[in-house]
Amino acid sequence: MKIVSLFSGAGGLDLGLKWAGHEIVWANDIFLDAAATYKANFGNHIDTRDIRDIPSSEIPNGDVVVGGFPCQGFSVANWGRSTDDPRNQLFREMVRVIRDKQPRYFVAENVKGLVSMGKGKVLEQITTEFSDAGYRVCRQVVNAADYGVPQMRMRLLILGVREDLGNEPSFPPLPSHSTPTKAKMLGLHPWLSVGEALAHLPEPEDGRHIPNHEYSLYKLRFNGHLGHRFIEPSRPAPTVTGRGDERGGVVVLHHPNNQRRMSARELAAVQSFPDGFVFSGPKSSAYRQIANAVPPLLGKAIGLMLAEAEFTCIALKSEAA
Repeated sequence: MKIVSLFSGAGGLDLGLKWAGHEIVWANDIFLDAAATYKANFGNHIDTRDIRDIPSSEIPNGDVVVGGFPCQGFSVANWGRSTDDPRNQLFREMVRVIRDKQPRYFVAENVKGLVSMGKGKVLEQITTEFSDAGYRVCRQVVNAADYGVPQMRMRLLILGVREDLGNEPSFPPLPSHSTPTKAKMLGLHPWLSVGEALAHLPEPEDGRHIPNHEYSLYKLRFNGHLGHRFIEPSRPAPTVTGRGDERGGVVVLHHPNNQRRMSARELAAVQSFPDGFVFSGPKSSAYRQIANAVPPLLGKAIGLMLAEAEFTCIALKSEAA
């Protein structure tokens, strides 16, 4: 199917959707380093204008609209989160595009903290606005580790199916991985550990040129707080986070050897990006692009779910005919 991607960032979700066989026809993000990364890895269909300044008529039609609308104002990592945060209003631009373009499906992704914000009233309002655009809406918190990502990353998925479509997608996407005990019982793969995910990468100082394989020299501390946790190599990593501002200061996880920070390349592997996916801009920008991305393997699972839903819809139409 043809995909319109909003708030696309470096393209983690879009990469996964491509892996699932879909075509990205248009993407949008105002972060110029991320857009440069997107252009280098995908093509020239990235638009860097503010979405608020782009009329719906200038956006191509698509079968699916996807977007991880900015989450900083929603995140539980932001102690000052508020329903009045202007970043929290950008979801209405996604609603506007969906209402005007009427794709068959839409998928929105955000942080788990959105579920509890305003005692649940914020998510109810968001769901209502998506529904009023003409869609049946469902939502679910998923763990990226259940889809082969070597990271405990809890994210909210919101799926919309246009009301005139008769199919009911299998939502959320069926997991491929689980805890070692459950995986054996259910016939799934065990969670991928961060140690396994990074085992193929040499130390940054070994002389080999690997893109983005530079790491923060910020001193390691072990106090259990975000960015200062002991990393257990045999388990998925804690959540990769983009905390910090555009001048630097992003929080970077410890390497599983617990002797240094992860390089940007290693952090990308924890997000399930392939080693050939190169990030533009300085190291701090690469860290931020990676941390804010949807893990591509989670994107692939979403893409396969959409493909199965569309196949079912076509089959139902054929039977009716």
